[in-house]
Amino acid sequence: MDQGLMDLIRKEKIVAIIRGISQADLVPVTEQLIEGGIRLIEITLDQKDPQAREVIAQSLDILRSRFSGRANFGVGTVLSVQDAEAAIEAGAEYLISPDTNPAVIQRTKELGVLSIPGALTPSEITAAYRAGADMVKLFPASQMGPAYIKAVRGPLGHIPLMATGGITAENMADYLAAGCAGAGIGGNLVNAARIAAGDYAFIAHEARKYKKALEAFLQEKKEA
Repeated sequence: MDQGLMDLIRKEKIVAIIRGISQADLVPVTEQLIEGGIRLIEITLDQKDPQAREVIAQSLDILRSRFSGRANFGVGTVLSVQDAEAAIEAGAEYLISPDTNPAVIQRTKELGVLSIPGALTPSEITAAYRAGADMVKLFPASQMGPAYIKAVRGPLGHIPLMATGGITAENMADYLAAGCAGAGIGGNLVNAARIAAGDYAFIAHEARKYKKALEAFLQEKKEA
């Protein structure tokens, strides 16, 4: 495990998820995310596209050459060992999945990259962690809510969780307070419709809202 990157995720907490936008929009969207204070960025494999792995490789090449040292890029919606190998070969620093696939986790770890598979129930979360996951993406988080996460964290407090799905700037602190180590933010931050309309400034505006909410949570926690 890259302990430095794991520490960075625990510190930064917010992972922006780029999904469903054109490759031409990648650079301006990423620029706005960084401008808004977001450092951890996930670009997702489009499993409907037979050329998804090639597209991800091209996208990572563009982003890493442009933003090296300013952001850390991971790949999401990794569903197979082949997806994992292609993403890592292209330079992904961490892999995120919506499900728990032990073979994907094992191969990711063999190649020295952080593994963040998805799970929902205590059994799934435990299975993912036992298979070698560094952190487990609790998805879809908003369908269960912070109270569920707090309850799960009772016996499973040793397993770091990332809440993903329906996390807003207004409710993110509730998930962090429930015990999540971080949060994955998709359409509420990287809104495909706003991007298609050319409203890139919206991204930085929303990113600042999330960062402000995080800072307020951390300050309140410090003073408690």
